[in-house]
Amino acid sequence: MRAHRLGVFTALCAMLVFTALWAAASGALSIPHGKLLPLLWSASVDGEDAMWRNVLIEVRLPRIVLAVTVGAALALSGAVMQALFRNPLAEPGLIGISLGGAAGAVAAIVLGAEGLAGVAPAAFVGSLVATAFAYRLGSRRGGAANLLLAGIAINAICAAIVGFFTYQASDVQLRNLTFWNMGSLAGATWSMLAWLVPLVTVLCALLLRDWRAMNALLLGEREAQHLGFNLKRLRRRLIVLTALLVGPIVAVTGTISFVGLVVPHLVRMPLGADHRWLLPNTLAGGAIAMTLADWLSRTVVVPAELPIGIVTSLVGGPFLLWMLIRKGR
Repeated sequence: MRAHRLGVFTALCAMLVFTALWAAASGALSIPHGKLLPLLWSASVDGEDAMWRNVLIEVRLPRIVLAVTVGAALALSGAVMQALFRNPLAEPGLIGISLGGAAGAVAAIVLGAEGLAGVAPAAFVGSLVATAFAYRLGSRRGGAANLLLAGIAINAICAAIVGFFTYQASDVQLRNLTFWNMGSLAGATWSMLAWLVPLVTVLCALLLRDWRAMNALLLGEREAQHLGFNLKRLRRRLIVLTALLVGPIVAVTGTISFVGLVVPHLVRMPLGADHRWLLPNTLAGGAIAMTLADWLSRTVVVPAELPIGIVTSLVGGPFLLWMLIRKGR
């Protein structure tokens, strides 16, 4: 069994490398696959090679690194939420993390904030505030069910805030809000990745350390308590870490749905529910899924670009319906 799980992880890592190389070469401007490594390592290039190198280093590679980072973070967050609520249909949006970030970003855009420097902090604060309120309300009586109900209420409030500011937006702001809500990785830059990648790496590592606690949660809250886990402290830690992880992602990419729902479920099929193996494989699976989604968004309607949120919804929506039908049989 251990060899099988290691084989799955190795296959996913190999698939991620292949997907990244394919995405780096594809787009409105195609780069020959054989040129990728020489363009990266050559000291100086000229002519057509110089153009290819500029596109590869300044446009394609930042988007691929961002796609890997975002996909891994969203997929891992989904796996954590599914363990916390003991429900394969759970995802970070259930407790207001995603919609709270969207409310903060929409408010910032309508109130005059410009660029990532103005929108990102507002989205980040929105995620944290929404999550804090959901946890505060849901923890009064304890239990994941109360937290879920609190999340539904917070999501309704955040949706109302988004609707209010959208109604107040000008035509230009309304266009920006529309595209932001659809999700995009087009804003990827090396300066952004310089702070986002280390932050996501540290938070993912902290969540991976809790795999034993997540396995205990699968047995039930009472059983987890008997095994020595402080459920109140554990629930608070997982929710805060997930909010800290998803908040910056929403800030820089907008709303991207279904990755946290679909990927953990797909990985669970061949590996089972042991989070020691589920979590790292979910990281790799999420990175692959987001890289593929970004590649499709760049190539389906060339020379235009399809918002990545549309791509993930077109795949995730039917998958969710299939899960519901399969569960009902």
